Amino acid sequence: MENENVKVTSISELKKYQEGEIVKLPDFGPGQEFYAKLRRPSMLSMAKQGKIPNELLESASNLFVNGNVNGNQLKKVDSQTLQKMFDVIDLICEASFIEPKYSELQKEGIELTDDQLTFIFNYSQMGVKSLDNFR
Repeated sequence: MENENVKVTSISELKKYQEGEIVKLPDFGPGQEFYAKLRRPSMLSMAKQGKIPNELLESASNLFVNGNVNGNQLKKVDSQTLQKMFDVIDLICEASFIEPKYSELQKEGIELTDDQLTFIFNYSQMGVKSLDNFR
């Protein structure tokens, strides 16, 4: 039997996972590293909890499932599509950041780079292993 040595994941291990992990994000610039504690939120759970407004649900679904918004490939987007995509990524950042909190960054006027936003979206959907290709 294949699963002979496999054990059930304990609640304490799951809680530890929910606390997030320290992740190196793309640098702000040369010599300006950025580490943050992130978690991987569920977009489905966010939608169920009403954290994704109804007007963004279709865009969030398309971004999550197809990697595009409103059927438009991300390389060819109009300003409305781009705004919807940013709104969804903004919600994901809010749910992903544990330390510092995303709201703290915004309050201090710290804008994340496009690379950082893309990185956070990829991390939120696929975890650390997917980031090797990003770098």
